[in-house]
Amino acid sequence: MEVLVYLVPLALSLGFFGLLGFLWSLKSGQYDDLDGAAWRAITDEEPNEPSVPIQIVKMDQDIRGSGRQRCPREC
Repeated sequence: MEVLVYLVPLALSLGFFGLLGFLWSLKSGQYDDLDGAAWRAITDEEPNEPSVPIQIVKMDQDIRGSGRQRCPREC
């Protein structure tokens, strides 16, 4: 029974932190568009924004298109 002295405050503090996290997510707008995410998961349309930033794609194309290897140890 002595363990309850530790477990009850621990359970109450974890519940309090969970409540604070839930209230923070409500305030920050995490639950504003619940149906939009579900429809985006099942539609076949491509997103309007590229998933990889354009600058990284251009750098990758420059490296692949140069024709030379970048690893001096393996050359």
